[in-house]
Amino acid sequence: MGIEIERKFLVVSDEWKRLAEPVFMRQGYICSLPGRVVRVRIEADSAMLTMKGKSSGISRGEWEYAIPLMDAEELLRNLCEQPLIEKKRYRIAIDGLVWEVDEFLGDNAGLIIAEVELLSEEQSVILPNWVGEEVSHDHRYANANLFKHPYTRW
Repeated sequence: MGIEIERKFLVVSDEWKRLAEPVFMRQGYICSLPGRVVRVRIEADSAMLTMKGKSSGISRGEWEYAIPLMDAEELLRNLCEQPLIEKKRYRIAIDGLVWEVDEFLGDNAGLIIAEVELLSEEQSVILPNWVGEEVSHDHRYANANLFKHPYTRW
């Protein structure tokens, strides 16, 4: 079983933009129940099917599988709940960790979240100066929630 250990933060400045180039992403949800998420994501010219389990702190089960791009396009169009999440992702390596900064588009425009995956829940992290409030435990910021309850409507 795969385990994802992730912390999420709001972004407080745009200093991070000069550190990486964005990749456009589209993702949709086949299932978005609490503790049971099945997601399809297209990033550039590759696609993934991801399943996530119930959270325990900042950890949860995660299983990811590459799928054909054409299958992902069809799933996003015909099987996923709508609307899709669209965002630009920036990957920034700092102090041996990779920060993923998501700049949301569409109904979630204006929301920018930085995530970092860890090896353990106890792993210490030096926060970049463009990282603000931690929102790891605030489920409003979960992508599986944002397509149902967009940031611009809060």
